[in-house]
Amino acid sequence: MPSASRSAVLSATAPGPVASGLPRWDLSDLYDRQDSPELASDLAEADASAEAFASRYAGQLGSLDAPALAAAIAEYERIDELLGRAGSYAGLLFAADSEDSAIGRFSQSVNERVTQISTRLVFFTLELNGIEDEALAALLADPSLRRWQPFLRDLRVFRPHQLSEEVERVLHEKSVTGASAWSRLFDETMAGLRVEIGGEALTVGDALNRLSDRDRSVRERAAHAIGAVFNRNIRLFSLITNTLAKDKEISDGLRRYPRPGSARNRGNMVEDEVVDALVDAVTSDYGRLSHRYYALKARWLGLEKLQHWDRNAPLPSDEDRPVAWEEARTHVLDAYTAFAPELGNIARRFFDRPWIDAELRPGKSAGAFAHPTVPSAHPYILMNFHGRTRDVMTLAHELGHGVHQVLAAEQGYLQSATPLTLAETASVFGEMLTFRALLDAETDPARRRRMLAGKVEDMLNTVVRQVAFYRFETRLHDERRGGELLPERIGAIWREVQTESLGPAFEFTPEYDAFWAYVPHFVHSPFYVYAYAFGDCLVNALYGVFRSGHPGFQQKYLAMLRAGGTRRHRELLAPFGLDATDPAFWRKGLDVIAGYIDELEAEQV
Repeated sequence: MPSASRSAVLSATAPGPVASGLPRWDLSDLYDRQDSPELASDLAEADASAEAFASRYAGQLGSLDAPALAAAIAEYERIDELLGRAGSYAGLLFAADSEDSAIGRFSQSVNERVTQISTRLVFFTLELNGIEDEALAALLADPSLRRWQPFLRDLRVFRPHQLSEEVERVLHEKSVTGASAWSRLFDETMAGLRVEIGGEALTVGDALNRLSDRDRSVRERAAHAIGAVFNRNIRLFSLITNTLAKDKEISDGLRRYPRPGSARNRGNMVEDEVVDALVDAVTSDYGRLSHRYYALKARWLGLEKLQHWDRNAPLPSDEDRPVAWEEARTHVLDAYTAFAPELGNIARRFFDRPWIDAELRPGKSAGAFAHPTVPSAHPYILMNFHGRTRDVMTLAHELGHGVHQVLAAEQGYLQSATPLTLAETASVFGEMLTFRALLDAETDPARRRRMLAGKVEDMLNTVVRQVAFYRFETRLHDERRGGELLPERIGAIWREVQTESLGPAFEFTPEYDAFWAYVPHFVHSPFYVYAYAFGDCLVNALYGVFRSGHPGFQQKYLAMLRAGGTRRHRELLAPFGLDATDPAFWRKGLDVIAGYIDELEAEQV
């Protein structure tokens, strides 16, 4: 559901005083309640329109002229947006409280209804892809289809992988009892878990927060308690993971995808080889990035070896004072506005209107995300604000997504969504703007170095950790093709990739083998995670272009965001002189991280 999730990127922050009155979103711009007459009317309208659409166009697309085909696509978009509005509302309600069984039932009911209605539309994209290349090229020469060229271009990417209409309908209808049902089981199970720490029964999200506590004994107790809870439930999490991996293997086989990550790469409009180049560049740089940094951190903490609960430990003399919500708001808006007033004005809407849910409460989804909903409404942001500096960065990140989604909405429902490889650009760029503003305003050398170390940790979490996650998924899915994996084997793969990525400064206690279970991307969005590393390296290179004084950068940047999904990464990056297919591109991004570590190494925080 969410376009982006922060939960697996930055580990949760230490708990601290939280200002009262944190914002809670108001979903009434979608619908005002679960039994809303407008919701019922929209679903009924979508149902009737889908039936009429199928009656009019099924089997006829190949005979339509360009204006008629353009009208058909516009009607398809209108119906799809009605379904998207209903689905967004149900999904956001569930994210805000997945412990409420009534909300869970409502969300599932809406999901089933949307699936049932949209099944009537399955024929449309299949028949569009059935039009021969020469015939489609002739149609696209007509000005009436100009607007839909990107939609049709991206649709053709899946042409070699589509199945017969009958099979596609069956797969679509069964999705509510297949992958989505297992995802719901994961969400409800994770939301219902409680971790006993010091006599308190904490949610998983709150317990993970303790892994950043200043007191090492608190971190250790939390790590053992979380591991114990995960291990007690590891058979269920393993069953969910094995089932989803097998389900994906079946679908990939039917669709003739060459490897487990290929379907995601096609959806991201990026070649397998480009992803390989990114992963190879990061893994070959483990030594000069994560291994080197964590060796420094072990020395700063006075430890011979780091345990997994030390990875996000505060540094000695780290004065991570509590940050009030209003202060966080000011930091982010000032940074956005200083870069481009238009960017700041759009971001301000999220605060002036109830578009953000930052309140801490049981049952709420952990982590953070920005959901675009539909162009006729607006995005919503969910986060859990604990009042720490890292929460400021999370706010900056999600607002980047939100602003991007607002700007891209002008492309319409079918063409506003950005491939994941570029979806993280605005979010990570927003973080960088905010970080640099805070760093440039800091005059105390010691505090500046601590801020720099914190930024390095965030970048390692975004680049190295996400590539390690990707390698874990790849190995798991590859091995699953040979049969179901025991929990012990999944844990062993997890430990191996963590050891490889984090380096010799760490040793891992046995309970850490179960920590793969809390990463929601493995369940909801297989092979999503490399997009974070893609986005971070891309932004490092892009920010370097900005700092160099590239003429008209802000206007080009805003134009890139407005393009939504209408242009590919090569077209979008060309105005900045960047090319993601060039291996040197990734080196530019990784060099930024390495340069920060060089500085820390020289000054010894």
